[in-house]
Amino acid sequence: MVLHCRLFAGVPELEACLVNDQAHLTAGTTGHHVRLVQEALVKLGFNQIDGRDYIDGVYGASTAAAVLRYKTSRQIINRAYQSSPDNIVGKMTIKSLDTEMLARQNVPTPSML
Repeated sequence: MVLHCRLFAGVPELEACLVNDQAHLTAGTTGHHVRLVQEALVKLGFNQIDGRDYIDGVYGASTAAAVLRYKTSRQIINRAYQSSPDNIVGKMTIKSLDTEMLARQNVPTPSML
């Protein structure tokens, strides 16, 4: 499986998140791929990520809280073992973020109409 939006496509860490439980993003994860997820969350209106987390690409408390708000609003729950959303970016979450970001990039701008 691959990710399709411009923000995530070709990023090995995020594409691994689609298929490998050990590649899920959790508190303490750092890197450019975390920064891309934070950017997507901000673009989707979940912009209460602490400046230091955002600048440094750290999956800190504010990023975890933004992920939880996103998953709660989208009802992203693996009903096989969960009864409520968690703050982890796993397979379902990265797929949802990718789908939403892809839809946004394919919306014509007023100059294209």
